[in-house]
Amino acid sequence: MEGMSYSKLMGGLHKAGIEINRKVLADLAMNHPEAFKAIVAKAKVA
Repeated sequence: MEGMSYSKLMGGLHKAGIEINRKVLADLAMNHPEAFKAIVAKAKVA
């Protein structure tokens, strides 16, 4: 996950105010990698 553990990703998403479940995250990672990278980037700065 772009150099980030799952728990840190979820914590960052929570801090950023992004509510997304595992199923949607997995779908984004597989089918929409650019969108997934954008979400991970937001979690990293949160």
